[in-house]
Amino acid sequence: MSAVRRLGGWAVSTGATLAAFLTAYPANRLTAQDPSRIAEAQTVLSQLVESYGVSGSEAPVREVVKRLLPSWVRTETDTAGNLWVRVGQGGSDGPVVIVAHLDEIGFRIDTIRADGSLALRTRGGFIASLFEAQPALIHGERGDIPGIFLPRDTGLTRRTPPPLRVSVGATTRAGAESLGVAVGQTITMRKQYVRLAGTRATGRSFDDRMGCAALILALRGLDRSKLRHEVVFLFSTREEIGLEGAAAAARQLGTTPRRVHAIDTFVSADSPLELTNFAVAPLGAGAVARVLDNSSITPPAYVDSLLALARARGVALQVGTTNGGNDGSTFTPYGVVDVPMGWPLRYSHSPAEVIDLKDLVSLADLVRAVAEDW
Repeated sequence: MSAVRRLGGWAVSTGATLAAFLTAYPANRLTAQDPSRIAEAQTVLSQLVESYGVSGSEAPVREVVKRLLPSWVRTETDTAGNLWVRVGQGGSDGPVVIVAHLDEIGFRIDTIRADGSLALRTRGGFIASLFEAQPALIHGERGDIPGIFLPRDTGLTRRTPPPLRVSVGATTRAGAESLGVAVGQTITMRKQYVRLAGTRATGRSFDDRMGCAALILALRGLDRSKLRHEVVFLFSTREEIGLEGAAAAARQLGTTPRRVHAIDTFVSADSPLELTNFAVAPLGAGAVARVLDNSSITPPAYVDSLLALARARGVALQVGTTNGGNDGSTFTPYGVVDVPMGWPLRYSHSPAEVIDLKDLVSLADLVRAVAEDW
């Protein structure tokens, strides 16, 4: 049972491989989900998606999370801006940490140029050309300021385009500053949660508002009488620029946690032009055990335990490997095992990400199961 096999992009133990086949496509469970739960998931997710919080400026998102939490929850915010929710009684064997990040990709104003345009510094990794010729939103102290991400001067692609800039319509530095623009402010693209056919939806910043929504929904349904140890629900900051908020929490907790579960995107190959030999996790087929990525490897025995828990609870769960890192990897230097979980996402870090609400319900159920039963 300890031998590791690689199959279709999966890296799991022999036992987990069999379990993955049994749980990857439980269509009867997915189609039977209560429509009211889909509606609640959408209500929570849409409010999170439509809040803005570039890495380092997550306060607006943190306030939305606090508003959406159940009334019995007591929160605390640390010096890194992380939002903590502690549930259950502590014990000698330490807490279980479940972490999702508050921030999103975006830009910070680096310079206001003499011609009034804004030079930018990226906050997170993404393809900047996706933002060209799109409306921009500068988040100023006196409110949001509209602008535009300037397109390149030519459509020819034989040379590298110049760095992306933003215009607010001003033609001088003083003109831009008179509108309230200042160096250090964050910039994003306007965004909106849009429901598609069935249970699909599109928008920007599902990474990681889906994870935050899963924690909120799990807390709403949590049976606190079942908890056998303390569980820390952590909404972390600055993940997109180096897992900084989670690293601060990991330093604070040290070697005490039993496990950490990072709840984050599973960047899926489930899109028309992707190869199907890596990161295959179809949208709508349930949450994903993210057993291997660029930052961490989940021990096979823990994968087996997670799959057994999902089967016992009737939760749809896929198993896969993908690229990227996760907040839980900041805990592993302290000897804490990272068991990350997520959901399949199309077109990650783009203005048109696509998710399935059934996967959010499955993920929330899995988070609740981990808190209550593992």
